[in-house]
Amino acid sequence: MIKKFVIIALISFWSSVACAKGGINIFAYFRDAPQTPVYTPAGQAVKLENFKGDFILVMFWSRYCAPCIKELDEINTFVQKTRDNGIKVMLVSKDDEWTSVQEQRSLLHKYGATDIDFYTDKQGKLAGDFGIFSSPHTVLINKKGEEIGRISGTADWEDDDVIEYIYKIRAKHG
Repeated sequence: MIKKFVIIALISFWSSVACAKGGINIFAYFRDAPQTPVYTPAGQAVKLENFKGDFILVMFWSRYCAPCIKELDEINTFVQKTRDNGIKVMLVSKDDEWTSVQEQRSLLHKYGATDIDFYTDKQGKLAGDFGIFSSPHTVLINKKGEEIGRISGTADWEDDDVIEYIYKIRAKHG
């Protein structure tokens, strides 16, 4: 039992270290992204196919996730630095975490995420269709609407090396 716990702890530790060092899992084979709708603050349903032509980072997060909250201002900096370069960031959380759009908007503003487009995922359906059951979790979608990779956990979004790496991924797979 103790051996199993130690092995799991080591795997978790090395996974977080890899992620902190730019650990982005790029798939050998790309797959079509699910087309489950998410909803804008105005209640409009949108699908990932609505953004074909853009390189998209779909960031699944939760208001109850401390690492998610901690990185909101860094994601905002990333959005500011990349907004005019064909990269779209979508912040997606489950709809049942919020009593209103204003509550969500207030929390995002409180933690410095004023420039990020945010969406709600009804009953976590899109996250489930991607097979995502933890946050933070980022899915990379190329211009064709294919899922090309993922980041499980946090990243240093305002670091210029991370931003440059995302640009390289977009250029190669984009």
